[in-house]
Amino acid sequence: MRLAETDQIGEVFAANRARAEVCLTMAVRRGATVRSRIAEEGSLRVRFPGACAGAKEAVLVNTAGGIAGGDRLRIAVTLEDGARLVVTTAAAEKAYRTDGPQAAVAVTATLGADAELTWLPQETILFDRARLARRVEVAMAPTARLLFAETVIFGRAAMGEAVRYGHFSDRWRVRRNGRLVFADHFRLDGAIADRLGEAAVAAGRVALGTVLMIPGNDDTVAAVRAVADGFRGEAGISAWNGLALARLAAADGAALRHDLVLLLSALGHAPLPRLWLS
Repeated sequence: MRLAETDQIGEVFAANRARAEVCLTMAVRRGATVRSRIAEEGSLRVRFPGACAGAKEAVLVNTAGGIAGGDRLRIAVTLEDGARLVVTTAAAEKAYRTDGPQAAVAVTATLGADAELTWLPQETILFDRARLARRVEVAMAPTARLLFAETVIFGRAAMGEAVRYGHFSDRWRVRRNGRLVFADHFRLDGAIADRLGEAAVAAGRVALGTVLMIPGNDDTVAAVRAVADGFRGEAGISAWNGLALARLAAADGAALRHDLVLLLSALGHAPLPRLWLS
């Protein structure tokens, strides 16, 4: 193949990569949380399923049906003072195999005074040789509240697939009143199955979850530990400096979903998003 043909194929590949964005602002009007501004671009959409108990619920939809190599997705959520919102997804997100550049997902959230964001998307499923980098940035007012959960499954159990090689990185930064209060960076690159098999990483488990709660304290920890016998996988939780962090590891997606629901229920975060229960 001539060099010019190779360049042309590369240009076609780049032109077909998704560039998608959702920007959502919620405000309080007459005591209720309402949509103030919505901007959608590319394959990302946000929908509101109607009346629901508690905080308003927003459902993110990726009409592309998954994330391919080179895709760039951005989700920006702003909650004005007092606004309350639960964010979930219409389905589990799939990250497909790629021999080219990695995909990138950026999530930013800005929470005003007394605002409350509950971030509960369904699982992200990585195919073998997928390459995905996710970045999370949250800026909170001192009186805002945050529950931020993300779960990832390595491989498609129904297909008997293991993620032997690939790349996954997950970088979180949370600032409260302008001060960095939480920083976390999880990264697996190369022989992922081998790394997950290590006792200090996941001991062979392929479904992992992280739940961050701000504020969080010893009572948060005690509530989760009180239901520890009900977990199907492994779970750990700690609290420090006004926040609590839980880690989950399970053999498969069903066990991880069970454990996450149990943890959230123990914390009093019910009802769960309706799509989780359908």
